[in-house]
Amino acid sequence: MAQKPKLYYFNGRGKMESVRWLLGAAGVEFDEEFLETKEQYNKLIEVGSLLFQQVPMVEMDGMKIVQTRAILNYIAAKYNLYGKDMKDRLFIDMYVEGTTDLMLAVIPLPFQQGDAKAKQIDLIKNRAVNRYFPVYEKVCKIFVLFMLYRCNLKL
Repeated sequence: MAQKPKLYYFNGRGKMESVRWLLGAAGVEFDEEFLETKEQYNKLIEVGSLLFQQVPMVEMDGMKIVQTRAILNYIAAKYNLYGKDMKDRLFIDMYVEGTTDLMLAVIPLPFQQGDAKAKQIDLIKNRAVNRYFPVYEKVCKIFVLFMLYRCNLKL
């Protein structure tokens, strides 16, 4: 029996959350090692586990995989969640990149205070509501209609 993937990240959501979601969608159980001290993190660097000296890292199939998008692409391909052809993968990649753009606006929030934080929150809300959510809403509607069609269901 293959070993469960092991996820290495800080005790929080961050960039590892999408990896957790994808493994969950694939029905794959995994273990996690939360990096709670600088020593734990430095040890991974010292032994050469972190190619670019940063997490997230997923240990699976005898490899130590870093870089969020590389991790996601590997898992999606391994568990047949990366589309049936290049066109499907292209659209998946576009939605992923959009989500990444929005996430990059959210990441600095814990480090901001006062007016700067309030302005960033307003910017995030505006972009989410006016730029990103309409795109995802449209694709979700198309997906639901497709699934109804595939299942021969009527509205």
